[in-house]
Amino acid sequence: MHKYRSHNCGELRKENEGNIVKISGWINTVRDHGGVIFIDLRDHYGITQVVIDPQQDFYQELDRWRVETVVCFVGKVVARADEAINPKLKTGEIEVAASEMEILGEADVIPFQVSKEEQTPESMRLEYRFLDLRKQKIHQNIVLRSNVIAEIRKVLTGMDFQEYQTPILTASSPEGARDYLVPSRLHPGQFYALPQAPQQFKQLLMVAGFDKYFQIAPCFRDEDARADRSPGEFYQLDMEMSFITQDDIFAVLEELLTGLFNKFSDKKIDSAPFVRIPYLEGMELYGSDKPDLRNPLQMVDASDIFLNSKFNAFAGVVKKGGTVRGIAAKNIADKSRKFFDDMIGFAQSVGSKGLAYIVWKDGKPKSPIAKFLSDEQLDQLKELGNIEDGDGMFFIADKKKNALNIGGCVISELGERLELIDKDVFKFCWIVDFPMFEKDEETGNVIFSHNPFSMPQGGMDDLQNKSPLDILAYQYDIVCNGIELSSGAIRNHQPDVMYKAFDIAGYSKEDVDKDFGGMIKAFKLGAPPHGGIAPGVDRIVMLLADEPNIREVIAFPFNQQAQDLMMQAPANVSNAQLKELHLQVVMPKKKEKEEEKK
Repeated sequence: MHKYRSHNCGELRKENEGNIVKISGWINTVRDHGGVIFIDLRDHYGITQVVIDPQQDFYQELDRWRVETVVCFVGKVVARADEAINPKLKTGEIEVAASEMEILGEADVIPFQVSKEEQTPESMRLEYRFLDLRKQKIHQNIVLRSNVIAEIRKVLTGMDFQEYQTPILTASSPEGARDYLVPSRLHPGQFYALPQAPQQFKQLLMVAGFDKYFQIAPCFRDEDARADRSPGEFYQLDMEMSFITQDDIFAVLEELLTGLFNKFSDKKIDSAPFVRIPYLEGMELYGSDKPDLRNPLQMVDASDIFLNSKFNAFAGVVKKGGTVRGIAAKNIADKSRKFFDDMIGFAQSVGSKGLAYIVWKDGKPKSPIAKFLSDEQLDQLKELGNIEDGDGMFFIADKKKNALNIGGCVISELGERLELIDKDVFKFCWIVDFPMFEKDEETGNVIFSHNPFSMPQGGMDDLQNKSPLDILAYQYDIVCNGIELSSGAIRNHQPDVMYKAFDIAGYSKEDVDKDFGGMIKAFKLGAPPHGGIAPGVDRIVMLLADEPNIREVIAFPFNQQAQDLMMQAPANVSNAQLKELHLQVVMPKKKEKEEEKK
């Protein structure tokens, strides 16, 4: 028999009855039933109940056992009585009557419970992450992550993609988020950067003649944490293809995502092709470029109706070039005054001066602002919002950009408060036709709107003959349930088109050659049309696991301050290490004083 186990803790069944087996694992729970001890023994695969009779010579050692101690048992598989069967366990029809026991790894008192869910401070969970990972839910999340990645590799390899690795130590890029820098010992004063994404390398692979590339790529960005974004590092499914159009990329990703979500979730999922929403239309309807299509609420433009009304607060906004946006909601006329006051408070919390509303009940409008509107204007609002008796409409008046942003937040909040969002579906959409350029609000200069390396939809002709703000790019996002999984683009692979696009955004030819010389040099030596996308692995798994926070699907995440509490990173390094790297630490004055106080 094997030194540690003949079977794992999720393997034994009724057909094993009578077998002598050896199993090893962690003590999940201990129960004393009149002297007979029942132990739930847990390993990676499941739980098996072990029974210890008081007659066993190792019985007395139970006094010093603690939960989470690692133990090996030898015993006989016994069928449970009908009334003792546990249908929640795969092994619930049997138990192991122990005849031998060996402690493999004794546990001290644990800082929090593993076998049952309890509120534990996140800092403690992250400090003892190895213990936290023993909990069933998070353990399953990490297994799910592994299985998802394995399935991605299987599907893409079946589509003739090949996986290539790109450098981790590379050059700092002037675009995007802040880099993590790595000092060079051999080249004093110079630094590598950890890649924010393998963007340039994957494009250069296409230039080198590799046709379909993918990589489960680690990416590093020095940015703040959010619920759906881990600080420091994350993994993405990096993809690039040559001789393709935007539609080709959509088809590949739709096949991959529908397969993944159908395989690893019981929720309903949209069938391909996914809905495509132009960026400007998405902003107008949802106030967001990542709309949650589970929420039926949308915005309408009520500016013209309020322009000639006697409601001067709104009319004045429109006359100054602003807008009034309405959000119609079904069956809210009987909601309490507190509901409407709370919605007003929420709107103010996201930057609105207020939130007007009208409800229609028994054929009559009820609202503090209704008296400022004519019957004709009220009828126009009803028609605009497809209002029926019992429905209502909320209104936001502001500069257009502000009104759309606030409206997007109000739509999300209303959707949650009115319980309009179906939690049992995945709704995908593509956001397409992003503007190539936008105007900087502070300087008034034309700048790149999103990805500067995207191909303008009209190529050189549009760059030369259209107003910059009217030029659209072959850029796209894939969104699921209001979470952006990825951005992508058809790349600008023609040097003359790239020089012209950067010229419009205020970059000289010399600037482009200096900052992106490697790419330009490659494109001048024969580059194919190519494009790609890079869905976030962490976010995909987060959705599949139905977790609200991305840290629940990452084995060893940072906390919100980008610290690894378990390994105590970042940390100070020795003067000898700094000297070897020709570095000197200069602390901020405030931090310096704090250190002196210590």
